[in-house]
Amino acid sequence: MQAWQCDQPLGVEALRWSTLPTPEPGAGEVLVDIEAASLNYPDLLMIQGRYQHKPTPPFVPGAEFAGRVRAAGPGVTQLQPGQAVACLSGTGAFATQAVVPAALCVPLPPGMALTDAAAFIMTYATSYHALLDRGALRAGETVLVLGAAGGVGTAAIQIAKAAGARVIAAAGGADKCALAQRLGADAVLDYQQHTPGGSLREELKRLTEGRGPDVVYDPVGGALAEPVFRSIAWRGRYLVIGFAGGPIPSLPLNLPLLKGASIVGVFWGEFARREPQANAAMLRTLLQGYQQGLYRPVIDSVLPMTELPQALARIAARQVRGKLVLRNATA
Repeated sequence: MQAWQCDQPLGVEALRWSTLPTPEPGAGEVLVDIEAASLNYPDLLMIQGRYQHKPTPPFVPGAEFAGRVRAAGPGVTQLQPGQAVACLSGTGAFATQAVVPAALCVPLPPGMALTDAAAFIMTYATSYHALLDRGALRAGETVLVLGAAGGVGTAAIQIAKAAGARVIAAAGGADKCALAQRLGADAVLDYQQHTPGGSLREELKRLTEGRGPDVVYDPVGGALAEPVFRSIAWRGRYLVIGFAGGPIPSLPLNLPLLKGASIVGVFWGEFARREPQANAAMLRTLLQGYQQGLYRPVIDSVLPMTELPQALARIAARQVRGKLVLRNATA
């Protein structure tokens, strides 16, 4: 097999395209021929040594992929050779093959494109868990989605609209805002035009008729957090997804007191580990939504697996709309 190996988590320059022995699946494991793998922001953080999960080097990065089962280890009865699956393994995706626990593989419904499947689980599960489980989003409420043109942001727009919410999508630049509108956003906020230190709060007040958003979906953090939280509605819920903007913000605790608002942490990976049955039910619901046409991953582009460094550079430069997908040449 071939794989991108990270010898030390020092950045993209530490990656090398290597030939490695093809692994054999052990008890409870499957060997999967990887056809497509998607990039997520944590992949970049992991190879930089900045993610909360720090695998022991050398390791093969890449959290999420789709492909077909080549072989099943002892005790695996739920998956068969040739079956199409999507896997969220945490590492190992940027390769031609991977051995993963069978429990981490989701059988795909008929007709689901493998490029879609590779770009589906992490972003849609994160957004669904955030909005409907942690955020208790109700029909008729207003959701502000920050980072609305990214992977989790585009998923959040679709999930919030399917739940009957009004969506304000915030992104940096007219092209990103236009993408959010095509996905169904009811209003857009360009924070290149409405900056945190400028008119952002005034624009939020205008878009919500002075009330503020009921739910804020924030994968960005940084300088946006405090002015947005100051704009939240009474009994609002501020969902902390991540910090793609860089700095982890600090909020004055008098703000949630004055607004009767909640700061809600969202860690879908830990939810999946601690509550596997609830997570499995959620994934079934999401795949049903895909089959019904409610959810479709936004694929920025599909690149050869050998172009991982270039793809990571685009992630780092915030040049991606939705998800980047890498595909193996033999797929």
